[in-house]
Amino acid sequence: MRLTTRTNLAMRTLMYCAVNTGRNIRTSEVARATNASENHLGQVINMLGQKGFIETVRGRGGGIRLARKPEDITVGGVFRVFEAGVPFAECFVEDDCTCPLVSVCRLKGALGEALMAFYRSLDKITLDSLVKDNAGLKALFTDDRALV
Repeated sequence: MRLTTRTNLAMRTLMYCAVNTGRNIRTSEVARATNASENHLGQVINMLGQKGFIETVRGRGGGIRLARKPEDITVGGVFRVFEAGVPFAECFVEDDCTCPLVSVCRLKGALGEALMAFYRSLDKITLDSLVKDNAGLKALFTDDRALV
């Protein structure tokens, strides 16, 4: 299993916002601190805003900030938003499945159960648990160079 770049950037962005609470954060700042393309990050930020994870503030002094408390954001919730459109295997897309085994294969059921277990385990992890008392992350994300 491999996460999409968008999911990875979403988590980096949310962690950056959680470490830098109390102020509006610019996309360019997040991009520099997370080694991401501003263009790609902009698409991720748009989706995070649409799904209510962050708020966007327009204009001078604008930026982004968390829309919910870090303890109310789960990794599973974020992953579902960004990974939901990416089928785990061909057989998970009924209209486009060309696998000749689909009518007799038991692997799809096993994979479905494993995927549900994966998300359930991520539902137990909050954004807060990723950033709280994480001095290394705080040092990376509050470095003055990121603010230039």
